[in-house]
Amino acid sequence: MIEPVALEDFFITFFSSALIILAGASYALLFAWSKVNSATSIKVVTYISYFALILSVAELTRAAHFQGYWLIISLVMVIGYFFAPIGIWHLCVKTNADDLTPKTEEKR
Repeated sequence: MIEPVALEDFFITFFSSALIILAGASYALLFAWSKVNSATSIKVVTYISYFALILSVAELTRAAHFQGYWLIISLVMVIGYFFAPIGIWHLCVKTNADDLTPKTEEKR
């Protein structure tokens, strides 16, 4: 049976979990924005957001006393958060490629 988080670690667990969601969302948003606008400062802030995600996952892992396969799940989550926006970006570009090319008028 899974043991609940100790009461003294509850708020740390809660806030680090919330920060994982916020940092992951901001990383995805900033990644897409950096693809649309090629400013270097956006890319720097994107990776700072991902670094905040790594720190919050590390804090959640520490506060929740993850062991065994939970550590593997945390690692897979961090890797997935890194590659998911990249994959989604490529998927959107390839599926909308037809919409971006100009269409010639058909002859009647």
